[in-house]
Amino acid sequence: MQTKIRKFLLTEEGLVHLRNEHEELTRVERAEVVERIQKAREFGDLAENSEYDAAKEAQSLLEARIAELQEVLHGAQIVEKSTESDFVVIGSTVIVQMNDEEHEFRIVGSMEANPADRKISNDSPVGKALLGLKTGETIEIGVGPVKSTIKVLQIN
Repeated sequence: MQTKIRKFLLTEEGLVHLRNEHEELTRVERAEVVERIQKAREFGDLAENSEYDAAKEAQSLLEARIAELQEVLHGAQIVEKSTESDFVVIGSTVIVQMNDEEHEFRIVGSMEANPADRKISNDSPVGKALLGLKTGETIEIGVGPVKSTIKVLQIN
């Protein structure tokens, strides 16, 4: 039976970032965790060795993240950089008026989303609502019990 490869939408910038993270984790952090485990083993009885338990937990989390990144990199589908599109697409940077405040967002795939960097997922409620809108268009969305009115002011 053939396994279906999941597709992950990424910008070129996001792909580079994830490749760099994968390389850092596999080349540097993996070796550091192995060293922590070896040092913790030197403390003796593994049954009551909190340093060993912590190091093994860190190794487990690290390997899970590496596996996740490998899956994403294997199924990466690059979204071409938007060149002054008339409507919002993945990769667009948009300036919107939301509830009387201006906000700037970049619409990215879910693996790149980072609200602190003003990168929102195309799968998020706001991201989904913005896709396909043109400059000047207004839409009302509900995020939980809160309703917001969003007007697209500019698309880059």
